[in-house]
Amino acid sequence: MSLGAHLIELRKRLFRALLGVLIGGIVGFITAEYVLDLLRAPIVEIAASRNASLNYDTVTGAFDLRMQMALYIGLVVSSPVWLYQIFAYIVPALSRREKRYTFGFFFSAVPLFLAGCAAGFYVFPHIVELLAGFAPPEDTSIFQSKYYFDFAMKLVFAVGIAFVLPVFVVLLNFLGVISAKGILMGWRWAILAITVFCAIATPAADVYSMFLLAIPMVVLYFIAAGIAWVHDRVAARRAERFLADEMGSAPV
Repeated sequence: MSLGAHLIELRKRLFRALLGVLIGGIVGFITAEYVLDLLRAPIVEIAASRNASLNYDTVTGAFDLRMQMALYIGLVVSSPVWLYQIFAYIVPALSRREKRYTFGFFFSAVPLFLAGCAAGFYVFPHIVELLAGFAPPEDTSIFQSKYYFDFAMKLVFAVGIAFVLPVFVVLLNFLGVISAKGILMGWRWAILAITVFCAIATPAADVYSMFLLAIPMVVLYFIAAGIAWVHDRVAARRAERFLADEMGSAPV
């Protein structure tokens, strides 16, 4: 393709990705109130024992929050669309073998990302209740709406991205960058890195929430190592057969 054809293709992919985000944003705007009710649940629990409320400190604060929620929800809902557009733009430049790997990565990364977002959303109320529990019962807990939502989304997206990382490990193995033996040899460092990440993503005192995140991530890491091990064995057998055929067909 010429440079002009590449630019036309890029424009087409960007337009489709933005259209997907726009449609997802409309869905997000409609469902924002329901999502906010879910995010407000831990505040309602805290309010049962003392004064606690979600606060809007500007006239446009509620509208700004609604638009921000629509954007975030739209990005999550439309993630299969814009991720596919990215892959579709890159794929024509890849070989048939590389295309197979990248599409396999795509169809496994999207469900894992959504599962990670769901896991982050699940532990979020526990984290809010734990941190708010340090406030004395006679005091009032006022949660600034924008900061509260930013805190929730950072946690949700961080866990979602963390769940996708094992897929990158498998992809690197399939491309020959790292072996299954190397993945398994680094399991101690991997568990340490996962534990540190979960300790940062959740309060250090909340061991329950930390393990809720760490256990599935460790399991995904070893599943990735298992897939890489099977791939390496298949590749080794294929290489042995190829070498045997070459030696058998060589002239004496």
